[in-house]
Amino acid sequence: MSESSGHVVIAPDKFKGSLTAAEVAARVAAGLGPDVATVAVPVADGGDGTVDAAVAAGFDRVEAEVTGPTGEPVHAAYAWREAGGTPTAVVELAEASGLRRLPDGPRALTATSRGTGELIAHAVRRGARRIVLGLGGSACTDGGTGMMTALGVRFLDADGRELPPGGAALADLDRIDASGFEASGLGPSGGVEYIVAGDVDNPLLGPHGAAAVYGPQKGAGPEDVALLEKGLVRLAAVAAHTHGLAGAAEHDGVVRAMGVAARPGAGAAGGVGFAALAFLGADLRPGIEYLLDLLRFHDRLPGARLVITGEGALDEQTLRGKAPAGVAVAAAKAGVPVVAVCGRRTLDDEELAAAGISAAYALTDLEPDPEVCMAQAGPLLERLARRITAEHL
Repeated sequence: MSESSGHVVIAPDKFKGSLTAAEVAARVAAGLGPDVATVAVPVADGGDGTVDAAVAAGFDRVEAEVTGPTGEPVHAAYAWREAGGTPTAVVELAEASGLRRLPDGPRALTATSRGTGELIAHAVRRGARRIVLGLGGSACTDGGTGMMTALGVRFLDADGRELPPGGAALADLDRIDASGFEASGLGPSGGVEYIVAGDVDNPLLGPHGAAAVYGPQKGAGPEDVALLEKGLVRLAAVAAHTHGLAGAAEHDGVVRAMGVAARPGAGAAGGVGFAALAFLGADLRPGIEYLLDLLRFHDRLPGARLVITGEGALDEQTLRGKAPAGVAVAAAKAGVPVVAVCGRRTLDDEELAAAGISAAYALTDLEPDPEVCMAQAGPLLERLARRITAEHL
C-alpha cells in the first residue's frame, strides 16, 4: 500500500527459532484486523534473517552451493538488486558460515568462513559493485581467513604449505600471499565497494575480543579460547607485513594492521570483521541503521500513525543497536510513536521509554511456558496485536 494517512508500519526482526521477520509482520497484520491499513517492512540488523529482510523489500534471492563451516557443501543465498542504481548484493555470513549450519554441534577450532567468501565471489562475478556484508550468528573464529582464502588470499606456514581451515591453525601462520586476491578483481582495486553491517563493537583481540567473548558461545573451552586468541594475535601480526592490506600504501603496515585489530567491530563474527576492514577496506556501519536505509524504511513513515517493531527477546542487547532500538530511533525522527512485540522482555517500562518504545507486548504475558510460546508464536502474536488495536488504534 502507499503512504496513505493513518497506516501502521509493521517492522519487526525475527523471533529466532520460531518465526521469520516476514512471518511476524504477517501475524501482527492479521491480528490488527481488516480495518487497519498496514505496511510490512521486515527488518534485520546484519545477523540471521538479513537476506530474508532484503528479499521482502524487493531484492531478488540468488542461491549458490558453497562451503559450510565444517567444509561440507551447503546451499546458501544472498540478496541481489541491480535496477535503479549500483548493482548490490547483501551477503549474510550466517547463511553460509553460521552456527545453524553446523550439523552436529560447535567446532570452535576448525570452523571456517570460506563459504561467505564464495558467496561474495559469486556476487561480484555476477556484476555486483557493492557488497553489503551482514555479520552475526557465525560458527567460526578464523579471523576471516576462510573468507579471504575463497577470494584468492593464501595463508601459509613456515614450509609454504596452506594452513588447514579454522582459527586454531593460525598459530602456525608464517606469511600471507595476497597476490591472487589483488589479481582477482574481487577487491577494492577491482572497483568493488564493501560495507559491513553489524551490531558488534568488539575488537579482534584481548578480553573483549572475538575469542574471549564469543568463543565460549561457539563451544570453546578455556584452552580452546587461549589457542584461538594466539592464532588471532599471529594473524594480526603477519597481516601487518602483508602487501595487499587495504590502505597499506598510505600508512605503515604494522601500525595499520594492529590499529585495525583494535577497531570496534574487528572482532565481529569471529574476526571476519578484521579481514573485511584490513583486506577489503570495508566501511563499517551500524547494522540496523544501514539496513533501514537499504530497505527504504524511512519512505514508509510519512502519514503513519504507529510503528510496531519487535524481536524474540527485548533485553539488554536490544539497547545495544539491535533492530527494535534502531527502528524506534528512525520512527522518533519522523514523529511516529512505537510499540513492540516480543517473545519475552526483561526491560522495564523506563528502559523501553528511553529507547523510544512506548509499550511492549510479550508472548509470555499470555502464556508463561516458553516452549508453548515458541510453538504457538503465531496465534499468540495475533492475540497481542488485537490488544494493540484496542489500546493504540
